[in-house]
Amino acid sequence: MVQFLTKLDYLLRETLLGLRRGGWMNWAAISTVTVLLFLFGTSLRASWQLEGLLNQFGSQLEVSVYLDTGVQAETLKPIVAALPGVVDAQAVSKEVAWAALVKDLGVSDINGATKQLDGNPLVDQLKVKARSPQDVPTVAQALAKVEGVDEVQYVDEAVQRVSQLNRGLSWISLTVTTLLTLTAIAVITTTIRLIVMSRKREIEVMQLVGATTSWIYLPFILQGVAFGLAGAVLSWGLISSIQHFLNGLLAQQPEFVQFLASGVQISPLRMVLLPLILLGFGGSVGVMGSLFAVRRIAVK
Repeated sequence: MVQFLTKLDYLLRETLLGLRRGGWMNWAAISTVTVLLFLFGTSLRASWQLEGLLNQFGSQLEVSVYLDTGVQAETLKPIVAALPGVVDAQAVSKEVAWAALVKDLGVSDINGATKQLDGNPLVDQLKVKARSPQDVPTVAQALAKVEGVDEVQYVDEAVQRVSQLNRGLSWISLTVTTLLTLTAIAVITTTIRLIVMSRKREIEVMQLVGATTSWIYLPFILQGVAFGLAGAVLSWGLISSIQHFLNGLLAQQPEFVQFLASGVQISPLRMVLLPLILLGFGGSVGVMGSLFAVRRIAVK
């Protein structure tokens, strides 16, 4: 136990010594990793939020099925409910639909309105819910082929646009993240190499007294990890601050905007998962950068 604590103390002291010698290069490495993880974390969170918005549209989105005149909704309900991709079907009689329409129009005398139009002008309809937003077009096509169905309506364009936006964001995020990852690794590699070169004499002395290569260069690898973790913490702080600011703005907006905002809230599990992903990604970038630096110098 004492030997382990002694080795741990040595590694920590050597790591801190290397960080102090890094000077402004440390900030260059940390800031590069911070920008990388900030953009990665923001795009990942946005992707999760768009996914939540799609799911919310999917839970609220209904396919409205208008039947032919004289066809009863209750008659077609079992047939529609058995179609693939349908999770729920609700029958709405023309009497119920007419009463709701008259109420929405602010007409108090429903009998008078009915007489003026020579009867109820509406038809029975079905409110159908699909299993997922992706199933909506397929379900709508199947409903249109059912005998007794006059017209099928659904809001497809909005869902498709949000889905396309999510895919486009993913590709852009992948490209930018790849480029910034290579940049961050290069900066960390350069920083660690400069630190190693500044301690060249000490490393030579350690080699002469029999220290192993892994023991000599382990503190430099820990420095790379420190760069990555520091960048992850800073990026998570920026992401949280911006999200808190946006939540304050959305709270002052109309109800429709607040409805959309509720759909883009990520789950508590993902709230915990995001900083862990940033820490893991940052640590991995730091390890790769330091390993490249150490390997190139150790081979020489």
